[in-house]
Amino acid sequence: MISRRQTLGLFGAAAATALLPGIKGARAAASEFRIGWQKNGVLALAKRRGALEKRLADRGITVSWSEFTSGPPLLEALGAGALDFGATGDVPPLFAQAAGGHLYYVGLYRGSSAGSAILVRKDSPIQTLEDLKGKKVAFKRGSSAHNVTVKALRKAGLTPDDIEGLDLSPPDAAAAFKNGSIDAWSIWDPYLAIAQADPETRVLTTAEGIVDSYSFFLANAEFTDANGQVIVDVLDELAQVGRSAQSNLEATVKELSEITGVPPEVTRVTLTRAGADLGSVSGITDAAAAYQQALADEFYKLGIVPKQLKTGDIVWRAKAS
Repeated sequence: MISRRQTLGLFGAAAATALLPGIKGARAAASEFRIGWQKNGVLALAKRRGALEKRLADRGITVSWSEFTSGPPLLEALGAGALDFGATGDVPPLFAQAAGGHLYYVGLYRGSSAGSAILVRKDSPIQTLEDLKGKKVAFKRGSSAHNVTVKALRKAGLTPDDIEGLDLSPPDAAAAFKNGSIDAWSIWDPYLAIAQADPETRVLTTAEGIVDSYSFFLANAEFTDANGQVIVDVLDELAQVGRSAQSNLEATVKELSEITGVPPEVTRVTLTRAGADLGSVSGITDAAAAYQQALADEFYKLGIVPKQLKTGDIVWRAKAS
């Protein structure tokens, strides 16, 4: 069961990352742009197309990529100066900020709330959210799935203390779900779409009407302070890649399928969910900033994040030229 003590472990892990030997701090004059990525979305497409490499070549900046399976470890590395840029869901930045990670919210993209869900087995006796009481529910602690779980439980009049929450990475949770050692699994695309393709899987609820689908681009603070125009150019390039991909979804389905190894028919599901738009890349909006502060307040009140956060303190916006 996920306890307050285990939650605090996220902070210790981030602090330890900062002390790891061989991690380079951000440079004042960038010669390399280090990106943390997960195998989905516009960053995956940009990597395949070499779009950021081309955009930054004239500045003499090379691009390197490090793959992660979820947001929390990605932001540990970013906050410690081992990465310059990355993308995650809404919850990981809270833990990174509370751990003292040196990072900024620099951009956002809106996805589909249908791309996150709580799953049960087809033959499970769990029929409603209320039925989750006392059950084993897996999600990656500190991920967007953590938020979906909390808010889905709240909708049912439950709290995280009413379930046995299990902190499992998506691959580990997928195996546990398959073998029946957990009762429910809170997860996001493309893992969600892969699981849904199994006829033995049933969606208990999606995040529609429960959680707004905000995801964020974050950058190391020292890097951003010294190289703000690089961040501006990268966000602009990602928006262009996203709009191009959205305008030709059939080609994008094939492209993303080749990147991820996820079958085209499953990839098509993720890209055609209601509200999905690869081109919806922008700077931080007032609505997104307010959403993130409300999320920080809720997680503090629940004892999940053990300190009050002012998320606006690390929102970065490009200065007008």
